[in-house]
Amino acid sequence: QVQLVESGGGSVQAGGSLRLSCAASLSKYTFYCMGWFRQALGKEREKVATIDINDVTRYADSVKGRLTISKDNAKSILYLQMNSLKPEDTAVYYCASEPYRRGSVCWNTAFGYWGQGTQVTVSS
Repeated sequence: QVQLVESGGGSVQAGGSLRLSCAASLSKYTFYCMGWFRQALGKEREKVATIDINDVTRYADSVKGRLTISKDNAKSILYLQMNSLKPEDTAVYYCASEPYRRGSVCWNTAFGYWGQGTQVTVSS
């Protein structure tokens, strides 16, 4: 059974940094696409970044150059390093995973497993 638990959210001033972590309990027999999403109050959920089984990453245009997704396979932890934060980055951030299917692109994958979310608040 897949379990994803996010941590590391909090409040920070604009220009500051945070690092989100996602502890993942995944099947050791399956490769997974991993990703970070966010949802601001009153807005639809937005895809932020994905990382595939070969550590190839992809980002939303709004976060390129500021947010970095990475993973530690040995510890089964997914990270999102967030630098130069802006008030518009304020949202609940969710970790997500989905078994990788050969030939697919993780950025275009429909993720089926989700964490409970962690709040990030950036003040101006």
